[in-house]
Amino acid sequence: MKSIATSVLLFVIAAALVSVVAVTLHTRGGAKAGDTTQTNVSVVGGSQTIEISAKGGFSPRDVTAKADTATTLKIKTSGTFDCSSSLTIPKLGYQTNLPPSGETVVDVPPQKAGSTLTGLCSMGMYSFTIRFE
Repeated sequence: MKSIATSVLLFVIAAALVSVVAVTLHTRGGAKAGDTTQTNVSVVGGSQTIEISAKGGFSPRDVTAKADTATTLKIKTSGTFDCSSSLTIPKLGYQTNLPPSGETVVDVPPQKAGSTLTGLCSMGMYSFTIRFE
């Protein structure tokens, strides 16, 4: 009887660990090693749109965008009540408190090739970087 209880307990612990890892990987987002597909940047006409999710950090954390192109940054929130709801983009002089749920649009002027744009939460704990190529 004792070995069955031990086996059940080990199974429950293993299932909990797998769940924590799966949730962490899902909520952290961002590009994975070897992943060359980027679906959060769309180019239509002469402008591009970059979508970033803010909740428990920013996702994706690293983005590659087209240089010398008018850019719209869409920050999406969904039940966001952590420090990533306060966004600062120092290079643009931009700072705002994002709504708990919704979409915030930031117009980004064309950036030169090789430049980067960094967004930070209020504590500097979470960030995202856009590299323009």
